[in-house]
Amino acid sequence: MDREALLGIAQAEREALGRTIQYTPPDRWDGDSACAGWSNRDVIAHLAASEVAAAALLGDEEPSELAQYRKEEEGFTLDGFNDRSVSRRRELSFRQVVSEWGRAADLLLARASKVSEEDWSAKRVAWVAGDLPIRFLVQSRVSEWWIHGEDVRAGGGNQVRLEHWPIHAVNDLAIRTLPYALGQAGRSFPGRSVHVELEGAGGGSWHYGLAPREVPHRGKRPDAYIDGRGYPFAMIAARRIPAERYLDDGTIAVGGDEDLALEVLEHVRAFA
Repeated sequence: MDREALLGIAQAEREALGRTIQYTPPDRWDGDSACAGWSNRDVIAHLAASEVAAAALLGDEEPSELAQYRKEEEGFTLDGFNDRSVSRRRELSFRQVVSEWGRAADLLLARASKVSEEDWSAKRVAWVAGDLPIRFLVQSRVSEWWIHGEDVRAGGGNQVRLEHWPIHAVNDLAIRTLPYALGQAGRSFPGRSVHVELEGAGGGSWHYGLAPREVPHRGKRPDAYIDGRGYPFAMIAARRIPAERYLDDGTIAVGGDEDLALEVLEHVRAFA
């Protein structure tokens, strides 16, 4: 996805999540979401904190809430920051939380649209899990808007939203960050690659190396294959549904080095 396309997808997904919030019955906000341990309200609070931090970085500002957490807590963890930022917003009215998210998301998109072509390709920002290229930061926001939108839709009794581009953004990000995800799990597969072929909404074709900065050379045969549908793969990458469920019913299939393919499905994740 090039810069113009991704910015368009991001704007559309911000509006889509806004509609999801609008259509969720008021009495469902304190109920459980599909995100374990969080209510539907908590999901929006998490997004609000994330958007405020991301928008600050795109404006070359220090994300104050994130910086304060790092200062006060020994041993930064992403889960710890998420729990703290959500807890802080439980004292606010739901309208305040939603307004904070919407304003921050709009500011993020406005600032992203002003990033130069050079910075879009090369500049990195200090995101919660490490330095991240700006293009990946924007794509990660699209990914989280769609994933957490699904959490809220499930918790609010609404239908899933099968739309190609946001699901494709989820899958593309998950595949492109595979070397990082595998490394976080202490796994490394230098010289090896996986081919992922997905159909339907979110579908596409990827041949990707499984070690940092490795690009499969032209004509290289993939070591492992994963085939299936775009939406189920996104649910696996979002860590919402275990891969075994889709493998058992044939929605997702593996080939080549099946053990390697299963390693990929175990560790793939759509969060940056």
